[in-house]
Amino acid sequence: MTSGAFAATPVAATPKPVPASQTMRALPDAPVEKVIVTYKNRTAEAGSNAAAKSDAAEKAAKTGEKLSFERRLAGGGALVNLGGKATKQDVTEVMNAFRADPSVASVEPDIRAYAMAVTPNDTDYAKQWDLFEPTGGMNVPAAWDKATGSGVTVAVIDTGYAAHSDLASNVIAGYDFISTSADARDGNGRDADAKDEGDWNATDGECGTGSKASNSSWHGTHVAGTIAAVTNNTKGIAGIAYNAKIEPVRVLGKCGGSSSDIADAITWASGGSVPGVPANPNPAKVINMSLGGASSTCPSVYQTAINGAVSRGTTVVVAAGNSNANASGFTPANCTGVITVASTNRAGARSYYSNYGTIVDVAAPGGETRNATDAPGTVTTPENAIYSTLNSGLTTQSTETYKPYQGTSMAAPHIAGLAALLKSAKSTLTPADIESAIKNTARPLPGTCTGGCGTGIADAAKAVDSVLNTTPPSGTVFTNSTDVAIPDNTTVSSPIAVTGLAGNAPATLKVGVDIKHTWRGDLVVDLVAPDGTVRNLKASSSSDSADNVQTTYTVDASSEVANGTWKLQVRDVASGDTGYIDSWSLTF
Repeated sequence: MTSGAFAATPVAATPKPVPASQTMRALPDAPVEKVIVTYKNRTAEAGSNAAAKSDAAEKAAKTGEKLSFERRLAGGGALVNLGGKATKQDVTEVMNAFRADPSVASVEPDIRAYAMAVTPNDTDYAKQWDLFEPTGGMNVPAAWDKATGSGVTVAVIDTGYAAHSDLASNVIAGYDFISTSADARDGNGRDADAKDEGDWNATDGECGTGSKASNSSWHGTHVAGTIAAVTNNTKGIAGIAYNAKIEPVRVLGKCGGSSSDIADAITWASGGSVPGVPANPNPAKVINMSLGGASSTCPSVYQTAINGAVSRGTTVVVAAGNSNANASGFTPANCTGVITVASTNRAGARSYYSNYGTIVDVAAPGGETRNATDAPGTVTTPENAIYSTLNSGLTTQSTETYKPYQGTSMAAPHIAGLAALLKSAKSTLTPADIESAIKNTARPLPGTCTGGCGTGIADAAKAVDSVLNTTPPSGTVFTNSTDVAIPDNTTVSSPIAVTGLAGNAPATLKVGVDIKHTWRGDLVVDLVAPDGTVRNLKASSSSDSADNVQTTYTVDASSEVANGTWKLQVRDVASGDTGYIDSWSLTF
């Protein structure tokens, strides 16, 4: 059986301007508004908020600044508010006043932090709409704060590697599995050199009835660039998992590749044993196969190799195919245990050429350079293809370059790159975990997909967040039953310290409230998260004269870390009626 690459002919690209929100920016020089004071052990200020408040007032009198004690931090420090945006000279004066106090261990400014998912400085990043555009892109930059592919090897089972400076530092030794020397074009069949020798065909019919003469595609190098091109190197493009390593495994040469060679390559790449081939010193945790052939069933040679790879902990990603047909008729897309990927265009609809169907797991950008109604062979929107690393040689390798390609071959490496991000974010993930995370966080196509495109377009940031932010065990309850008086026109709070939970609070956090009060309309009730975020549970109402607040509120707290001190905050906004917090609870 012979398989070929699932990519279309390269086209010239026209760059699109990158959105303003994605441009490189310097961090703002934010003014200091607060300082953090840590007192020495056994001083009054270290254990007493009242003493810390008194000390802040003393320093205010000394410096002439409007200092006030704001709150105690979890680490024991005192947060002192400077009363507004102080000048650098004012901040220095305040900090010097605290440092001169023998009861103070340290003082430091309360500085600002910012998300680091800014645009890479790669010169052609603006052309990579597939990474950042909200309609057809995959929301990749927002994932880079948490994962970049470090420690993960991705095997690209393809045409091999054409030398490219925008990939070189991320490429490790691979293997050439083409067993027929004529197809391999290197004169010796299988060997340890995964160099792409070219897959051109000199004449029509050379590779079977209906085959056409064609130039070399350098297909594996294009795929590899999408996955792990070197990033922030002031040249070329950005890779999705730009700190991952690419292991080129050559299986496609002249007239494609054989299923026997491809199956052996899958086994070797994932760390399995192949007779006559040295063991792989760097087994891959992700395999990308942007290749396939027509077959109504998955050949057993493929399925056996894939089963072995998955059992060794390797995620296998496969292109769905470019025949605008049901993917069930193409292999290895129709094998079990793989992530089968359809292609979407810049508008977020299924690319006109992409295969579809119930066996498709998810979709990703693969590009589209013409509308389905345009004449075949025309190129109307070259900027809408996937831009990546390539070689300029027509047959054998020449100089490095970059070109836009389209195809499910281009969609699959987006998912392989995402799989590498997930594995680097959480090394214990299994292939099944990775597939579930990608599928469960995909968003519906903003365009259409006749025939089925899996669960939608993959979202890199949401997928990474989903494996890092584990929801706490359902039903865990924390309670505070200490009475807290609520005098007229005052604000009080009752704390609950939550410990022992992993990840974030749930989207259905239950807040049980039992407040005894003779005019509940006087009360404003809020839930305060550990980071200070306030969520209103109940507003005041001058017409609500009933007694007591005894109910359970449901709060979406999924953006909050579960562990920490939560507070029920109650404010009395009128005179004449009083009460107390009897008890309250949090159910995770």
